[in-house]
Amino acid sequence: MASAFGRPDWDNLWPCYSCCQQFWIPSLGSFGPQCLGIVGHIPLWISVATLVLRYGVGSNPLWYRHRPRWLRKFAAEVEIDDEELPKAKPWTAWAVSIFLLNALAAVVHAGATGAVLWQGQGPSQGQALLYFVPIVPSIISALILAIDRPRTVPGAVFLINAVLVLVELAILAGAPGQTERGWPGMLIRAAGIFLPFASLLVMLNMPMRDPLMSSDGIGKPFSEPTSSVRSPEDLVTLWQWMSVSWMAPLISIGYKRQLHDEDVWFLAYEFQHSRLHLLFRELTGSVFVRLLKANGLDLIITTSLGVMETLTELVEPLLLKQLLGALTSEPSNPRTAVVYAGLTLLVRLARAQSGVLSLWYCRRNYERTRGEMITMIYEKTLRRKAFTFPSSHDSPTLIAGQEEPSGVSTATTLTDNESDTDEDIVPVKPQRSRFTVLKAWFHQGYRKLRPRESKPPATSGPASTGKILNLLRNDVYEVAQRFWEAPSLVTKPLNFVVSIVLIWRILGPASLSGIVILIAGMAFNVFLMRMLLAVERVRRGITDVKLQQTSQFVESIRHLRWYDWQGAWLAQIMESRQAELMKRVTSSIITKCISFVNTLTAFMFPVAGFLAYTVVSGRPLTVDVAFPALELFGMLQNSLRELPDLITVLLNARVAMDRIERFMVEPDKEDIDEEDHQGPPGDLEIVIKDASFSWPGSVRKVLRDVSIKCKPGLTVICGKVGIGKTAMLQAILGELDQHGGEKTIPHEMVGYSAQTAWLESMSIRENILFSTAYDEVRYRQVIDACCLRDDINEFKSKDLTLIGENGVGLSGGQRARVALARAIYSRARILLLDDPIAALDHQTAESIISNMFADKDSPLTAGRLIMFVTHRVDIITKYSYQVLDIVNGGRVKTLNREELDNSEELEQLVADVAVDDDVAAAMATTGQGEGEGEDSAPDTFIEEEHRAHGGVVASVYWQYVKAGKLGWWVSLILSFVLFRLARVTYFWFLKEWGENYDRTPAPSLYGFFHMQDQYPVNPQTVILLRKAESDKNGWIDLGRYLPSPSVDVHPWLFWFFVISLVQVLAQTLSDITLIIIVYKAGKNLFERAMRRVSNATFRFYDVTPIGRLMNRVTSDMGTVDGQIANQLMKVAWYSIGWLSSIMVIATATPLFLVLSIAMTAVFVLIFNRFLPASQSLRRLETVSLSPLMSNFGTLVEGLTTVRAFRAEPHFQRRIIATTDAFQKMDHIYWALQAWLQYRFDLLSALTSFALTLTAIFSGLSGGAVGFVLAAASNLVQYTHNLCRRYGEMQMTFVSVERVIELLDLEQEPNGTHKPPASWPAFGDDIVFDHVTLKYAPTLDPVLMDVSFTIPGGANVAVTGRTGSGKSTLALSLLGTLHPEPATGGTIHIGNVDLAEVDKHALRRNITFVAQDPVLFPGSLRDNLDPLDEHGESERADVLERVLGGSDSGGESHNSFTLDSRIDGGGKNLSQGQRQLIGLGRAILRRSPVVIMDEATASIDADTASYIQRLLQEELKYSTVITIAHKAEAVQDADFEIVLDKGKVVRAGPRGGAGRAGLMGVDQHIRISTY
Repeated sequence: MASAFGRPDWDNLWPCYSCCQQFWIPSLGSFGPQCLGIVGHIPLWISVATLVLRYGVGSNPLWYRHRPRWLRKFAAEVEIDDEELPKAKPWTAWAVSIFLLNALAAVVHAGATGAVLWQGQGPSQGQALLYFVPIVPSIISALILAIDRPRTVPGAVFLINAVLVLVELAILAGAPGQTERGWPGMLIRAAGIFLPFASLLVMLNMPMRDPLMSSDGIGKPFSEPTSSVRSPEDLVTLWQWMSVSWMAPLISIGYKRQLHDEDVWFLAYEFQHSRLHLLFRELTGSVFVRLLKANGLDLIITTSLGVMETLTELVEPLLLKQLLGALTSEPSNPRTAVVYAGLTLLVRLARAQSGVLSLWYCRRNYERTRGEMITMIYEKTLRRKAFTFPSSHDSPTLIAGQEEPSGVSTATTLTDNESDTDEDIVPVKPQRSRFTVLKAWFHQGYRKLRPRESKPPATSGPASTGKILNLLRNDVYEVAQRFWEAPSLVTKPLNFVVSIVLIWRILGPASLSGIVILIAGMAFNVFLMRMLLAVERVRRGITDVKLQQTSQFVESIRHLRWYDWQGAWLAQIMESRQAELMKRVTSSIITKCISFVNTLTAFMFPVAGFLAYTVVSGRPLTVDVAFPALELFGMLQNSLRELPDLITVLLNARVAMDRIERFMVEPDKEDIDEEDHQGPPGDLEIVIKDASFSWPGSVRKVLRDVSIKCKPGLTVICGKVGIGKTAMLQAILGELDQHGGEKTIPHEMVGYSAQTAWLESMSIRENILFSTAYDEVRYRQVIDACCLRDDINEFKSKDLTLIGENGVGLSGGQRARVALARAIYSRARILLLDDPIAALDHQTAESIISNMFADKDSPLTAGRLIMFVTHRVDIITKYSYQVLDIVNGGRVKTLNREELDNSEELEQLVADVAVDDDVAAAMATTGQGEGEGEDSAPDTFIEEEHRAHGGVVASVYWQYVKAGKLGWWVSLILSFVLFRLARVTYFWFLKEWGENYDRTPAPSLYGFFHMQDQYPVNPQTVILLRKAESDKNGWIDLGRYLPSPSVDVHPWLFWFFVISLVQVLAQTLSDITLIIIVYKAGKNLFERAMRRVSNATFRFYDVTPIGRLMNRVTSDMGTVDGQIANQLMKVAWYSIGWLSSIMVIATATPLFLVLSIAMTAVFVLIFNRFLPASQSLRRLETVSLSPLMSNFGTLVEGLTTVRAFRAEPHFQRRIIATTDAFQKMDHIYWALQAWLQYRFDLLSALTSFALTLTAIFSGLSGGAVGFVLAAASNLVQYTHNLCRRYGEMQMTFVSVERVIELLDLEQEPNGTHKPPASWPAFGDDIVFDHVTLKYAPTLDPVLMDVSFTIPGGANVAVTGRTGSGKSTLALSLLGTLHPEPATGGTIHIGNVDLAEVDKHALRRNITFVAQDPVLFPGSLRDNLDPLDEHGESERADVLERVLGGSDSGGESHNSFTLDSRIDGGGKNLSQGQRQLIGLGRAILRRSPVVIMDEATASIDADTASYIQRLLQEELKYSTVITIAHKAEAVQDADFEIVLDKGKVVRAGPRGGAGRAGLMGVDQHIRISTY
């Protein structure tokens, strides 16, 4: 009112804070009468606080500048500094619009407030307060806008306006008496809502990124997506980001057609791994600490959002309680019920928006954490020592209880070393109180639960390749997933605690009885958790073994099948798989026991609580108490179900983190941190003085007291097989452990050619360039020097021909020459060449050596320090200035040029080799290019990975259902139906219980049967009573069967207990059934898939990369083991829940049913829009994972070469690019999930609100409304979850689809003819009759119309040019290729057609010795005789004669025993030693037919001569077919086959022995060629 002097009374604008006695009146749904002014002041105080925080403590406060690293943005884009702009900041259209709206709001409300205050009568003080609400906040907002003139969303102004809108709406709903009735007042109130809301709309359409920053390379929102630009989320407005509407173009394309890689945007700026990796490397501390520093801010944001979502979820039961209370009061209060329904809608809308934001930040947390760890592990693999243990019987040093001389630490920063026992226990125990005993008991249980450092078994050591792959596939995911779910560390316990608090508020002290049950259940679960942890540790170890075996199986599948060993290997894998599955079953049983305890306690909690509430406290269980309490019980039940899972996954993550930490602390290669020399090149010399070397982790020294000095020029390294020649080069490269002495090596790139050529799956040119610049002149010089020009010209695409994985499209000699060309082409001043000419014929080898070294001023070798390992000293020594002869004991003998000229020993060696020079030259002239692993294949070797289109077809689901056995699935569905029936009965029973308190006693069956002892029974009365057993809604009226709970509550409690117990048992039954299904399906699919892979056509192995196949049998199979059955179960669960909810709602009112069906239809429409794009993205993601695994496998195989060339940065960049390609699919996929989630959550909130309003105004009783609302809430939840789970199931079933595709692999015909056990006999001829062979129907023939007969028992020499078909001929004898049916050709051994013979019998009787035999991890015994078919003495005899023999009969330098350890692939052996083991297998098997393909190419002359005599003696009753370029390998042949361009030039007996015969072949070739 105006004062006596006509001035306004300003005191009316300040409310009386002390007068507000009750802020909110729940029963009326309104604010207290004296509290409205306080509500109106909320925006004022928030805006003042915002202004003070923004400007009052400075624009850059001290705490902000010095905040810890984990509170800073990580990898964020650098924003434009306003100080760099002109002093007068420009206004933007957005800023002007918001300024004008806020200024207008301030003016309008100031005028209205002044008018009210100047009036002498009329509007009240409360009216003036309401008009005053927006003035100060609007002025402050305008002030902030005038100062900052923002170009992006002004967060402070957004907050102030949002609070204004909410407060105005709250006043409108919670102060109905203050609503203006006249139009001026209504317009002002409308302006109070509309103007700040309009400001919010403008800000929602403002950009989040400064528009002054360059937007080049960023996709524009709603433009056509392409992989050439970054994701539009870097350029979106606030609303586009909040609603994920920027995904619309991709969804539209995905709806119309299959998405491809080029349709998907590149990663957003903050997700790109090139920057993430570099920034992550700069962080210090353990891996876990670094992850926290990099993602700490995201963890805080996601946790805050998670807490808000949890609190909003927990508020809903309280709002439901008030809503039901308003409807059950006398009289009912629909307005109050609508207010609470509106508050529930607001809470759900807030939770929906929070869910989208939380998903974005959680996803960023997860993706960046995973990417950081993948690139970190890859980089560590590039840096760590190559742990390859010696082949002798010495054990690795890195075992438990021994010292670690190499510096390998078995400790980790994340484990404690507490003992299981207390050290300070004394014999006499002091008397302890009961509390102390109880405390100690719990403490002991906790200590036992904690994961602690467990001593590794005696065989533990550095991570194997299989373990590192497991780290990448599983452990990285395990840890990253916990970062995604980090908010649950706070929200789940918070949900648990707050649920109990709220239950206490509703039930009072009666809830204590239920809390006691909860505590008892949790205490029991402590011991189950400890068991689970122990089982999980063991299971992971078994999984490592299975992965290693599977990896070795896939990599060696060709060789295993050549020997018919695949069955035995498969049996080993299946044994490991069975052990893994049993541990999974054990783990699942323990988990389900934990779940059973949790479910039991969760259902017994309400039983105990209601028992105490009704019996002990004597209070009625009314509807407004029962249903909110039950909803809270449901939340508590979910919390109890989730808490053990939370503990389980945390323990698993702890184990995974421990494994990663262990790997990261393994020692690095000594000189890995030393950078290349950047200044002028220093002295080019290698000096080693009195140094000894051993393989990393081994105590056995392979080189002793080495003293050498090498300078520019050629140094030749020679010695016997396995003497240490390769070790010498490895020592120079820093790959061996050094013991004493000095070593001076220039720290620069080294051109290295490994003994086993390592090539990548790319073109010939790319392999030679190896990421260096293309110099055409130098490139052509290298091609000519390595004699590659003719080979390249044979390919259609020349040097751009793709050579396939590990060079599968090249012959062995071609691979060696490409690897040699790579080393020579490099600009390295140092070349280390490890026997690159071993696989070459004499003429080619001599040409290459001459091309390289004959001209001292050659641009390719002049001035370079070259160390050349070879056995062929005869053709290279004349160009060298010194020879390093490695002798027994690992010592090095140096011969300089003068000593070389006068060395009788060397002269004798050269003379011995030169005896065969003429023969070798003749062989070369016949066209023998070099030994071949396989003949040259077509230009494209690797087929693009198949990617299915559309949804997962029903047959895939049916395959999985059949694998789990149909009967068990039926049992699972029945258990679900039982649970849902019990669940609906559960809610209905509570409704009946609550409504029967006030019901007037009526004739009932309960009373009737209690009176029948006193009164005669009238049968008609019984019929009438039974007819009246239903209420108006068609449900049975329990009041007719049970006494009123106000009279006797015990029957109600009993049946409530029974219904609860039925639910527990039904859920437990479904859990047990699911374990059985997972076990049977996993076992069935894995076994079938592996068997199909093991019997696939050999063409499948040619066109399928190992990484792709490994991805399917490991990653996809892991998904089948872990998630598939659970996804199917959830879909079935929610389907049954949806149907039951619809049935319940249909009984209430038809309008409910109409709304429910309409809501479901909208859900389905949105989901159908979403599904096609999500399926495409998921498939693209699984396909893009294969290169990640393939690149890692490639790196491990060629690690030494990569490090020698100093190519680590190139490979690191490649893995970063591969990780980007993989993660972008995952990133966009989850953005699509956010798009769906937001729309589903909005629809769920609006639908629930509509159903609630329908229930309020339908005239149903309070109990019926509670029952129907519970069903409606379930319906919305089930519809939402059913769509989501179905989508997730479709995505997850892509893995099943990929596994099942393996079940459809084309199989190699096994053959129907079972030959006799004596086949083939000694005299059986091998007959080729008009044979034409192709590798695939679409390819050209490799052998054309070939006909010849090999006499039984002959010693056959097979020669011919590169690509002439030599290896194809050999492989045809193994039955891997069959004559083309159109030509009618046949291959016979004896009288048996190889196209019809049983392949197992064929390959058991034929031994194929490849140039690079595959060895397996284990003992030498296991490698010589994998099937354990021979006696120990027989194996030992072969070992002694092959690996321990010498030409002179003297002592051998080798120290092999049958127990000697062999690494996977024989990496701890030289190439010559591997070949000797392959020959040992042939001698041990003594097959009737033996094929040797360059089997002695890497063996020195003395050993090769000895082996030839041994083979003649041991295989004298076998037909021996030899493909070789060395004369000594075929000099005793009595039959020869000469091939040229796929045809037989000559096939017949040798014209004479040795040289004469080959000269005849030479002459014949010359005649036939011209």
